[in-house]
Amino acid sequence: MHVVLWDTRKLDVSKDFAGGMGVGKYPRRRGARDWLIRYFYIRDRRPVALLFAHLAAIFRRLGHSVEYVVDRMPGAADLYVFNPSLITLGLERDAMDRILQANPPARVLVVGTVATVMPEAFAGLDVTVVKGEAEQLLWKLDEVLSRPGAAVHLGAIEDLDSLPLPDWSPFEPRRFRVGYDFWQFPTAFIQQSRGCSMKCNYCPYLLLDGNVRLRNPEAVVDEIRHDVRHWGFRSFKFRDPMFGLSRSNVFRLAELLGRLPRKIQFSIETRIDLMRPEILRLLKRVGLTSITVGIETPDDETLRRYRRAPVQGDRQQAFITLCRELGIRTVAGFLIGFPEDTERSIRSVLAYAKTLGPTYANFNVVTPYPGTEFFDEIKDRIVDFNFSHYNVYTPVLQYEHLSIERVEALHGKCFRHYYFRWPYLARNATLLFPFLQRFRAGSTKKTIEQADEAHPSPPRPKSGPQRLPSDRVLRADGPHRRPAVGDRSNTRATDEDR
Repeated sequence: MHVVLWDTRKLDVSKDFAGGMGVGKYPRRRGARDWLIRYFYIRDRRPVALLFAHLAAIFRRLGHSVEYVVDRMPGAADLYVFNPSLITLGLERDAMDRILQANPPARVLVVGTVATVMPEAFAGLDVTVVKGEAEQLLWKLDEVLSRPGAAVHLGAIEDLDSLPLPDWSPFEPRRFRVGYDFWQFPTAFIQQSRGCSMKCNYCPYLLLDGNVRLRNPEAVVDEIRHDVRHWGFRSFKFRDPMFGLSRSNVFRLAELLGRLPRKIQFSIETRIDLMRPEILRLLKRVGLTSITVGIETPDDETLRRYRRAPVQGDRQQAFITLCRELGIRTVAGFLIGFPEDTERSIRSVLAYAKTLGPTYANFNVVTPYPGTEFFDEIKDRIVDFNFSHYNVYTPVLQYEHLSIERVEALHGKCFRHYYFRWPYLARNATLLFPFLQRFRAGSTKKTIEQADEAHPSPPRPKSGPQRLPSDRVLRADGPHRRPAVGDRSNTRATDEDR
């Protein structure tokens, strides 16, 4: 069987973000400063969604040929697979329709977060909607193909280490780069866990699974070695929303990363209260270059209203200051455009961002994602249901105190007033331009030594081969073959790890 993975890069979409809903990039606006901000967004070629890399490996293991097609009419195939983002939903629906008209016998599968939470969006098309984690096609492809025109619920994968290693070969991986996190390329996406245990009612990360499932650190580093050897990746962006939930896994992962023959760069996404100073300095030593955190807003009452657990302001300031001293970039997400926001509340977000001083501040417009509690709560306030505008940079709500035009203007002002300041450049110059770090190497080393004295490291894990938590043997990918349905017991974060 010949399989086509159909994709689009239109509308500036990055599909692997916002829990698979996808995000856009800073929009085109008038003015030199806006042009420059947008340039730093569009200069990167972010990797293809990790889901597609897994599916490429799965289909090839099952004995099928795989082709990757971007923004064009594909040739004849037996199966076409779409992973639509919310932003590109209309474009991809049109592509499905064209393919089915040109090749009626072909089958079309729709996978991913949008397929899971919005199966009705594909009504009227002769497609099979795969709800849940589509990597389960490794075991259930025949079952899914036997149900044309249906919505098939596969649920979540219990054992993430049972999946084949991602196959990046169809996607021109040497072009991948994420410049705000790294300065060594190409860049790959990777995961050491899935799921999020937080309860923020606006967050799309909870749509597939609210439980955190962990991979074995040995399997994660095996994947890194494989990716470096086969495709020359030099940097890895962990796509876990809760990196560090299991401290024992983090320490073991750091130990294994330190044994790699060639040091890599990697970035993580996490909560500030999961990153203690001893963890930060340990991860820095083995290649951590950037951390993405969600600050959202300095207003704790707003956070609680939308079920986000606040982190104390002094703790946020100490975290970002320590990261800067250690030479770790910080990418802080801020939210503006809550329904009750005022001009004063939005300006307070900008002022707080300036006080904290992260390397990069990303001011996102609050976006109501279908399937979230937030979407249901404020549905009567949504004035724009054109999902191509749901890119986290476009207001789509009716606000209590502001017009949409004013929120849009304040959004641009937040970016311009944050970045175009001499204090910002002076504070972050060595992080923005890494070659300058050689002139403060002694200062960074002293900072790490001071942190060592203030926060003694926990006992290091034992070196050498160790027995894994289960009796399973980590597999090295061999010839492509159909696997038997075996033990897929899950590895979850335990209370003592948290």
